[in-house]
Amino acid sequence: MASPTPVRRRPRVWVELLTIVWLAWLYDAVSNLAPIRQAAAVAHARSVLHLEQILHLDPEKWLNHLLAPHPAIGLWISDYYDNAHFVVTFGVLGWLWWRHPGQYRPLRTGLVLINVIGLAVYWRYPMAPPRLVPGLGIVDVVAKTGAFGSWHSGTLATHANELAAMPSLHLAWATWSAWAIWRVCRARRWAAAIWLYPAATAIAVVTTGNHFIADVIAGVAVTLVAIPVADWLHRRQIVRAAGSALHVEEAETGTESMAV
Repeated sequence: MASPTPVRRRPRVWVELLTIVWLAWLYDAVSNLAPIRQAAAVAHARSVLHLEQILHLDPEKWLNHLLAPHPAIGLWISDYYDNAHFVVTFGVLGWLWWRHPGQYRPLRTGLVLINVIGLAVYWRYPMAPPRLVPGLGIVDVVAKTGAFGSWHSGTLATHANELAAMPSLHLAWATWSAWAIWRVCRARRWAAAIWLYPAATAIAVVTTGNHFIADVIAGVAVTLVAIPVADWLHRRQIVRAAGSALHVEEAETGTESMAV
């Protein structure tokens, strides 16, 4: 009997790496538009801030000024901001690929969708982070503290898309990572603690002057959209694979009957 495509088999590494390269290429293509979109990005940032003020949901400046006078804490939070989203996200992705290949496929697809949605918004609606909005009085804590791996100064700054505040992919990736671990380990006693990670990330991105509260909400919202879509696509793929296997089995049975 022919079996459907095995969902527990690990996907080929080179295919996964090509996906990452493709996403990096898309990010670079959007980043190249930044020099000619500065004015629009700042205008969008001011519009979002205005909406937050109407809703009384604009603590960015207060939180930023709470952190800025404390360089030691600022450095720790900035290092976290610059590096945790890469280390944790790729760490979770690698763990899923190695230990939980059956869960890896839909979760990886969800992460890809998160990035595609984010890049589409960056392309259509560039938005400056609070630290780049003139007159707002936000301190760039990451640049001020000289955080390890900072994209705000030096050579790395030329390769970063600094007009990609909405949605916050830091929050989207953190929420995805927490959900992926929760999905696999929810029976463990410590599982609920994983949700402290996106909460800590939200604090880091706002206090360092890199995102508005609206960006944080949008980042979580993108994840909440991408994950069920990815699950639906995965279920559909399984059904199609099962249908193909049944068709092959029926064809083989028919051939055997004719031979007899």
